[in-house]
Amino acid sequence: MEAKEILGHVDHTLLTQTATWAEIQQICDDAIAYKTASVCIPPSFVKQVKEYVQDKMAVCTVIGFPNGYMTTAAKEFETKDALLNGADEIDMVINIGWAKEGKFDAIEDEIRTLKEACGEKILKVIIETCLLTDEEKIALCHAVTKAGADFIKTSTGFSKAGATFEDIKLFSENIGPGVRMKAAGGISSMEDAERFLELGADRLGTSRIVKIVRNEAASGY
Repeated sequence: MEAKEILGHVDHTLLTQTATWAEIQQICDDAIAYKTASVCIPPSFVKQVKEYVQDKMAVCTVIGFPNGYMTTAAKEFETKDALLNGADEIDMVINIGWAKEGKFDAIEDEIRTLKEACGEKILKVIIETCLLTDEEKIALCHAVTKAGADFIKTSTGFSKAGATFEDIKLFSENIGPGVRMKAAGGISSMEDAERFLELGADRLGTSRIVKIVRNEAASGY
């Protein structure tokens, strides 16, 4: 698989707490130059980024990030605010405590609420696989499908571990036909990126792939 094809699936990401406008601007420039699928940045930068990239690049941001334990009303407000500021795609974090309690109906309802807010805009659902059992992951595949979300996503990149091949395979066996998959966190080589795509992932959340193509040290998300 050529680098250009892999880059077309990348959400080029910078979500560190210390991110500055100069750094955000740089990843926007790189995303445009390398034709990534989107640039994924903190909500506070959405308006500025949308004005900067205009129609050259899809703007993705995160909601309830990274812990997911905000109220549904707070997540809904965040989502609507991000969309008003120009976001094209929303990556939300589920309430992981609810998953641990088996409250999958509540999670489904929350996802549905945010998808209604998104309308035709893309909603990706981060379930933080490293904190879950396989049974919980399967139940969440079903909840994401029934709620009408566009993607299920492995990880925030801010917990104990990121995407694994095993989780993408598990997703592929349990999501509905309308749901796509995003592998995120810890994708550290072109070989890994290609393998995730071969397993059926449609998006890759990473800051490293562009760095690798630029022959830079590939550290970070």
